[in-house]
Amino acid sequence: MRKAIAALFAGSTLMLGGCLAVATPAAGLIYTDVQWPGGATSNGDSNKTGKGECTSILAMVATGDCSIETIAKTAGITKIHHIDNHTTSILGVYGKLVVTVYGE
Repeated sequence: MRKAIAALFAGSTLMLGGCLAVATPAAGLIYTDVQWPGGATSNGDSNKTGKGECTSILAMVATGDCSIETIAKTAGITKIHHIDNHTTSILGVYGKLVVTVYGE
């Protein structure tokens, strides 16, 4: 019986240990809501904006397109000025990454 409980505990720890599936520079165990820079260039103005969103559920299902190239093409941005990221995670069950590309 003890071996079965130990195996169940070890298995659930391994399964839940990878739930934080969203990139972030600072992670909260219960809740994360962090904005952080993704990079900058010396290219002109930032009069156009494009956003891409990726979501993760239980670190088992992830969807979306957060690629800078796709976001820039969709927004008609040819010269990237800077990139911002926004991460949200709730209990490691739900995670969202929003990448915002600024440029002209």
